Amino acid sequence: MKLKEAQRLDQLAEFLGCKFVGDPAHVITGINEIHVVEEGDLVFVDHPKYYQKALESAATTILIDQNVDCPEGKGLLISDKPFDDFNRLTKHFTPWNPPNENTGSNAVIAETAIIYPNVFIGNDVIIGEHAVIYPGAYIGDRSVIGDNVIVGPNSVIGHYAFYYKKKGLNYDRMHSCGGVHLENDVEIGAMCTIDSGVTGITRIGEGTKIDNQVHIGHDTVVGKNCLMAANVGLAGCVTLEDSVTLWGQVGCASDVVIGEGVIVLAQSGISKSLPAGKTYFGSPCGEVKIKFRELAAIRKLPEILESI
Repeated sequence: MKLKEAQRLDQLAEFLGCKFVGDPAHVITGINEIHVVEEGDLVFVDHPKYYQKALESAATTILIDQNVDCPEGKGLLISDKPFDDFNRLTKHFTPWNPPNENTGSNAVIAETAIIYPNVFIGNDVIIGEHAVIYPGAYIGDRSVIGDNVIVGPNSVIGHYAFYYKKKGLNYDRMHSCGGVHLENDVEIGAMCTIDSGVTGITRIGEGTKIDNQVHIGHDTVVGKNCLMAANVGLAGCVTLEDSVTLWGQVGCASDVVIGEGVIVLAQSGISKSLPAGKTYFGSPCGEVKIKFRELAAIRKLPEILESI
């Protein structure tokens, strides 16, 4: 998330009521999670395991719960509760603004777009030429719907990210201030859900076609001309390169990269990244030839056991 107006380090420290380390005039131009940070961004970290990763990231301001050495050219905000203060910042700069009508403020809808009855369109949404949005669809804040995009009935584009921090027996949700971009010629089936990025963008690449009842988690990036059959489920922060095919009921864990041209057969479970250009099957997922040999061997087990 880029800020509409740049902020100074001392300004944010005063707002949060915390100490800072670095030049008071140090500039913050964005607020982002670690996997999408750029120069000028602020990122939070609240576990020693990830201190070094955050300090060495592209982020130039780190919201952290320990006094550590400040890298040259960066700034630190020292907070007892970085997660809570990160939420305070994102809610301050992108406050929740529920519309009173079916179309929110600052929505830009092309004249050639077809919007069926009973569609909800949030704030700051852009809908391109010849897009078709079917009844019951929800288009959340900051979503961008490209030209010739189809969104099927009762699909949800840009619901808040499934991102929580456990506190005792309870869970606190991270405020979502990102969005969803459906690039040109994307088709989304009925009753699909595509979650908003937490601070970045969940992106569906040009020409990708998605069947009914598919779920795509926050900050996932899908390449061009991909194909997903019904009941596919992708966790957050997954990357699909171009021309990937996922058949029915494929499930994928977070932070996985699926290489270009990969085909994953139905009911497979993906837990690790898959190299490009191959066909995979099974749970855990493996190259299809090896998995089929394993299944053939299992079928022979009763015969082998009887011969012992």
